[in-house]
Amino acid sequence: MIKRLATLLALAIAVPAAAEDRRIVVETGVAVASDGSAMPYEIGTLYVPENRAKPGSRRIGVGFARVKAAHPSGAPPIVLLAGGPGVTMLDIVLDHDEAASRRVKVWQDYAKNADLIVIEQRGYTLRGDMMVLKTRALPLDRPNSTAADTALVRDMARRAQAAYPFADLSGYSIGQIADDVADLADALGYPKVSLLAASFGSQWAFAVMKGHPGLVARAVISSAEPLDYGYDLPSQVYSVYQRIAWEADHDAALGPWLPPGGLLAAIEATRARLAKGPVSVNAIDEAGISRQVVVGLEDYQAALLDAAQRAATFPRFVLDTYHGGYGALGQYALADRAAGERSLINPLINIGLDISAERKALLRSDPALPVIGGWNFESYLQTKGEWPTPDAGDAFRRPVRDLTPILFVQGDWDPSTPLENTLAMLPWFPNARMMILHRAQHGGAFQWLRTRPDLAEKVHDFLRTGAVDDLPTQAELAPVVFASPLVAPVDVADRP
Repeated sequence: MIKRLATLLALAIAVPAAAEDRRIVVETGVAVASDGSAMPYEIGTLYVPENRAKPGSRRIGVGFARVKAAHPSGAPPIVLLAGGPGVTMLDIVLDHDEAASRRVKVWQDYAKNADLIVIEQRGYTLRGDMMVLKTRALPLDRPNSTAADTALVRDMARRAQAAYPFADLSGYSIGQIADDVADLADALGYPKVSLLAASFGSQWAFAVMKGHPGLVARAVISSAEPLDYGYDLPSQVYSVYQRIAWEADHDAALGPWLPPGGLLAAIEATRARLAKGPVSVNAIDEAGISRQVVVGLEDYQAALLDAAQRAATFPRFVLDTYHGGYGALGQYALADRAAGERSLINPLINIGLDISAERKALLRSDPALPVIGGWNFESYLQTKGEWPTPDAGDAFRRPVRDLTPILFVQGDWDPSTPLENTLAMLPWFPNARMMILHRAQHGGAFQWLRTRPDLAEKVHDFLRTGAVDDLPTQAELAPVVFASPLVAPVDVADRP
């Protein structure tokens, strides 16, 4: 972070150039893509009120970048909305490593369609405040739990204002960051924009469309997270486990490790075993040191959800733990309990957005809750009222009929934003089209479509023209090669 800020300061000193609109200050630079080509860009700061509801509110900086289209197409500019909340993207024009150069190439591809604008999130921006809090390490001699995580989040809430006494933390809400997008579009002179969003970025996009009707010409939304769906239903996450398990159960290479009933039976058996009591595990930490850690049922639930993000190794994790190989579970627990740093805007925005009473009732009564656990929502629901962001209200959270053309691209193996999220939004967007990608997990449309350039080009066409007529409603990504378990297979009679 220090290196990035130093680079940014040097850039600003080298080529200062104030924009005509006093709300923004812009500098210019050139980044190098992975193929060696140069990408001219503008990097700037948008100055906005910290809390638009309070006259005289402090003005804060929100970073943005713009890459102008090499060949203007007449299409509305594309505004890229990141996930999180608590993610920065301006680092790719400040860093000069291989990963940054690959992402620069991606930005160039976007800019083939129209001007590309990348806006950061207030409170977590390289051109303004980076508000974070250090968190304490959790003990290793007892299982972790959602109760312990709730205590950690509650401690953050108590320390937040003292850590940033100059800040009005009530201004860090989803409505305010949606207004930031509208302000930036206006300051840059764009009457219409297109949105490219994934995960929390999709919630951000829905907030922009709801708060600023008519601003969005069209949008590509992947890994959709509706405004009232900030916390996923356990049964819908479990459905993702089921889809991955179906292919894993039919993989002959995994046969020697699979119990009767397959991967889901292995999950249930391990869950039942850990529900009886915790186990002590020797695991290797990030420094390569062997350490002992006690893990229990809730550790397993959290680790299982994390493992499901990587389908190729998910069966290995499930089968290793089923056969008593707790190494990966122990490694997860060590990393999960280490002292760290969390962005403040994640709880500020998410807890302020909250969910409706109906959604909470569904969470609490969901039949898959004993398997999935409450890691997805418990600490934030329990500390509601301890953070200063105002409740967004049900009127804001509930969807409304919207004629904006939307292309929803959704993976059916996504445990972070399940397929059902997108299905629930389709009736509200009569001009929407949905493309389901079999085996795609959590991520963005173009990230998934690297192996399907034919479909990627059709998504680019939608951003340029709005055309969706020849887009398929379903497509497959390449089959996954599942990793073999690390423990030795055992006879059925000897299995736990």
